[in-house]
Amino acid sequence: MNILVINCGSSSIKFTLFQVDTNAVMAKGIIERIGVKGTHLFYETFNGVSLEKDVDVMNTKSAVKLIISLLEDEETGVIRSINEIASVGHRVVHGGEKIKQPVMITREIKNIIKEYYDLAPLHNPPNLNGINACEDILPGVPQIAVFDTAFHSSIPEHAFLYGLPYRLYAEDRIRRYGFHGTSHQYVCQKAAEMMDSPLKTLKIVSCHLGNGSSITAVDGGQSIDTSMGMTPLEGTIMGTRCGDIDPAIIFYLINNKGMSPGQVHDLLNKQSGLLGLAGIESSDFRDIHTAMKKGNPKAKTAIEIYAYRIKKYIGAYTFVMGGVDAIVFTAGIGENSPLIREWVCKGLEGLGISLDPDRNIDYKRKCCEIQNLKSRVKILIIPTNEEEKIAQQAYKLITENCTEV
Repeated sequence: MNILVINCGSSSIKFTLFQVDTNAVMAKGIIERIGVKGTHLFYETFNGVSLEKDVDVMNTKSAVKLIISLLEDEETGVIRSINEIASVGHRVVHGGEKIKQPVMITREIKNIIKEYYDLAPLHNPPNLNGINACEDILPGVPQIAVFDTAFHSSIPEHAFLYGLPYRLYAEDRIRRYGFHGTSHQYVCQKAAEMMDSPLKTLKIVSCHLGNGSSITAVDGGQSIDTSMGMTPLEGTIMGTRCGDIDPAIIFYLINNKGMSPGQVHDLLNKQSGLLGLAGIESSDFRDIHTAMKKGNPKAKTAIEIYAYRIKKYIGAYTFVMGGVDAIVFTAGIGENSPLIREWVCKGLEGLGISLDPDRNIDYKRKCCEIQNLKSRVKILIIPTNEEEKIAQQAYKLITENCTEV
């Protein structure tokens, strides 16, 4: 059974075609800079076809048309026709409290996605555009939505409520929702397999570290707390997001610096984090690391703050769970930065968390353990694969025909 996974952003679409019976990737790619000059395609298949070229794609619908044409083309394709696509699984960021599991996409589900536009303005609108495009181009093919927030629906009230009047939760649903749920769920299941232990017996701190970063406490397979909040702005420092700050800073910026609410929003979301701290006009961790190695003191400070905030969350969640069996590093920085893993774990030996420096450096883009023999806690690198998880959940849903919200 073939399932096409679509991750539709504001100016890009990532896509992967899975043969779920064998868990094989048939084809994958990305179309970037959709609707602007320099729209670019990367595409590759299991049988060695590889394309990289500029393409004329002006909107989401034309991008989906191009993807389907590539998949069924005689030279580049891996299927004979769209009839071989059993389902399309879509990544959707925000489903609020109303959606707690993968769902078949209906008019009601679309309305829920729209309902959370204000809380995920950069994600939910393009996610819905991708859904609508696939429905038009693949009529009759089941469309399934997998929500980033769904895995965090198990977080208890004492962890998701803010210290605000309760009516703001009751009336406006202001609360912690959490994100990257599909990634956290995937890597925790992989961690249990690596440890040869049932997931329900494990306490795991999952660190999804990339341009957007979040830390999650997973106890017995359930998310019980997570660093991102009502929006992805809260939590640890990220590429351009400030993460946790004193809320009074916002009023200071408005009242003393003459900034508008829109300018403050832009500052906190797009000009802060590693970008703002390092001051090198790049939020890419690799660029900041290079600047640090060249002696840039601000770059070094930015990385120190980044690692320190991650360590604080690991410590907090270890105490919340009453212990920890494994710490998982995943996503772009988590998987590829030995420095961050080293600085996060440094000084934790007395807590049973001890890194092996050689294993930490000798990472070959596969699941591996990097703790030393003295470490009571497993320290794991697990490449995330949200697309695979979405395909698995879509397969489960269409085979069980479970459509409850």
